[in-house]
Amino acid sequence: MLPPRLGGLVVETRGLPTVFGRAIDALADAVLTTAPDFVLSVGLAGGRAALSLERVAINIDDARIPDNDGQQPIDRPIAPDGPPAYFATLPIKAAVAEMRRAGLPAVVSNTAGTFVCNHVFYGLMHLAATRHPGLRGGFLHVPYLPAQAAACDGVSSMALADIVRGIEIVLNVAAQRRDDIATAEGAVS
Repeated sequence: MLPPRLGGLVVETRGLPTVFGRAIDALADAVLTTAPDFVLSVGLAGGRAALSLERVAINIDDARIPDNDGQQPIDRPIAPDGPPAYFATLPIKAAVAEMRRAGLPAVVSNTAGTFVCNHVFYGLMHLAATRHPGLRGGFLHVPYLPAQAAACDGVSSMALADIVRGIEIVLNVAAQRRDDIATAEGAVS
């Protein structure tokens, strides 16, 4: 759905398996073959009403349900040698501000959960810290599409065109700036 170019930015997309371990392996292969300046991983978060740029990835897999290979790790570190957490290195607050200016609901989220999305986000940031110095990264959770939400009772959704527009905005902001803006995006709960 994304174009191969956004202005001067070359866009490469990859689908990752929703599987602990294999998702990070596929991501590592993609980073090795494409040598990107930055990576924006994207995952589905049913129940969220806004495009959610994640601030922090934590070093834990704690699966409430099995992944697509039937694995259900509980209280397992993603990288036993890694730190407890990594922060996004993309300008997430600036990107959220731009998405809002474009009329899209967007938030900074302080939890990517403990399922495969957090696993991928932590894996990305660990790759950047240990094998690809200078690589910037982040993670965007997107709401259900309307057809997905229709199968659930009272769950928010977003049109695909708006999701794609949000992704394009994040990519453009990340390409244009390394620093973030100073604005309050904290949460009470």
